[in-house]
Amino acid sequence: MDIGTISLVLMLGLIVLLAIGMPLGLASAILAVLVLVMKFEPELLWAPWTFGDGILTGRPGSGPLNILAQKIYGLLTDYVLISIPLFIFMAALLERSGIAKDMYSSLNVWLNRTRGGIAIVTSIMAVIMAAMSGIIGGEVVLLGLIALPQMLRLGYNQNLAIGTICASGSLGTMIPPSIVLIIYGLITETSIKALFTAAFIPGFMLASFIIIYIIIRTQMNPHHAPLAEERLHNELAALPEGDSAKRQRLEAELADFEAQPRGLEKLMLFGGFVAVLVAGFSVALFLRAAFFEFSGQNAANTGASYVYGTADYLPWFGGTVVLMLALIFFVFGRDRTAQGWNMGKGLVPPIVVIGVVMGSIYGGITGITEAAGMGALAVLIIAIFRGEASWDLLWDSLMRTLKSTGTIIWVTIGAATLAGAYTIAGGPTYVADFIVGSELPTMLVILMMMLILLFMGAFMDWVGIVLLIIPVFLPIVQRLPIEEIGLLGELNPRHVAIWFGVVFCMNMQVSFLSPPFGPAAFYLKSVAPPHISLTDIFKGFLPFIGIQIIALSVLLIWPNIVTILL
Repeated sequence: MDIGTISLVLMLGLIVLLAIGMPLGLASAILAVLVLVMKFEPELLWAPWTFGDGILTGRPGSGPLNILAQKIYGLLTDYVLISIPLFIFMAALLERSGIAKDMYSSLNVWLNRTRGGIAIVTSIMAVIMAAMSGIIGGEVVLLGLIALPQMLRLGYNQNLAIGTICASGSLGTMIPPSIVLIIYGLITETSIKALFTAAFIPGFMLASFIIIYIIIRTQMNPHHAPLAEERLHNELAALPEGDSAKRQRLEAELADFEAQPRGLEKLMLFGGFVAVLVAGFSVALFLRAAFFEFSGQNAANTGASYVYGTADYLPWFGGTVVLMLALIFFVFGRDRTAQGWNMGKGLVPPIVVIGVVMGSIYGGITGITEAAGMGALAVLIIAIFRGEASWDLLWDSLMRTLKSTGTIIWVTIGAATLAGAYTIAGGPTYVADFIVGSELPTMLVILMMMLILLFMGAFMDWVGIVLLIIPVFLPIVQRLPIEEIGLLGELNPRHVAIWFGVVFCMNMQVSFLSPPFGPAAFYLKSVAPPHISLTDIFKGFLPFIGIQIIALSVLLIWPNIVTILL
């Protein structure tokens, strides 16, 4: 049977099976068998008694089935795949411990006098959590539990609160260590470290777009994000004369708020906190470089030297420590620094975890998998020191990890089977020849791909898309004229797969908010107050989907933004 007919049957079959509610992993596996039968032994469809006579079933352990089995086995035994349950376990521990709540409180201390400060704090917290674990669903749920009640209580616009939580909570797709990037790297055999590096600027660009939008919207519509001081004055003015108990409570709350540091004093407190952080970080780097130097590891290392690990950096680290101590004692003052530390110490555990994970990867200490394990261990140790660790916490986190990993693995097996079967049948080559041979403009082809990904993302999980669609789309992109990709600058041919991976992740960022099945909406609905409906949630998404599309457009217009750090 020709591959064009097989492609049509595959597309229609996938739509029908998903429409009737069949799990993606099972639907993909069934269609994989159908694709192989139609290509290599179509007579089985109308004469099943001929089983064992054809190229597909005639010689067990050889032929297309053997190639497919080897592909799936290679994917499932890839060492990097172990990092996924480790990152999920880390996210589960974070969600159930008080680390995230303390981080939110510390961020709020510094921005509580800024209009829209709670929304900005929510976005910054989402960025930090994304850089810790790269998990999406847990972030949205956690922000929904911590930030949504706070914003609604303070009189924030409901749509602004909902959109901020879900758009920011989905940043784990873009900001390393993103699980989406890990799966993409495994499927396309692209360097995951290079994908992480390339995604830094686009990920933080999207986060900055969200924060800028919040600032502009709240400045243009102050009633969308009233300041705490304004809210208290308004409540006092509207309070009946007889309600003395509530009046006393509001006046005490107002007095407490007005007594908090502001202006230059708050800036000095923040400076003292930052000085302590920088000093501690510099001491750690100094000890690391000294260990590598005096233990003889630098001399024994015949390859590239350890990043910031040679003796040349010792004076710089030592000088930084001395400078920070001078600022603490002679500029900020010990008392002010201590107060600033108490105000911001909730940020320290997340910074430590990020330093362990990303520092291990980019410091040349470990690979992705080992860094994930070290990060999970760091979160567990922090929970123990905070007195929050228990057998119930550990068991609950392990069970959630098992369920989430099992779902991903079964979808991976089914989708990888279908993708492999379609590849053996010649599908990607057929589609690539058809599109390239049509002589359509390069950017039009890429835009069509983006529309297909956006459409698929509204109905299908990202795991299925990366396993089913990317093996078809990436070869097409690699065959397009490199000089016609983008409008500003020219992409290096070596970076095409990396650029397309980051563009794909940005596209999936949109899919997490896209109706009717945007998963972020359902994550938030599970913890939102009863009066907030799914319609309300999707309504709050609209401006943030526009922001995500603008960020996606930047990557398409200026592709070299992805390669700046490579």
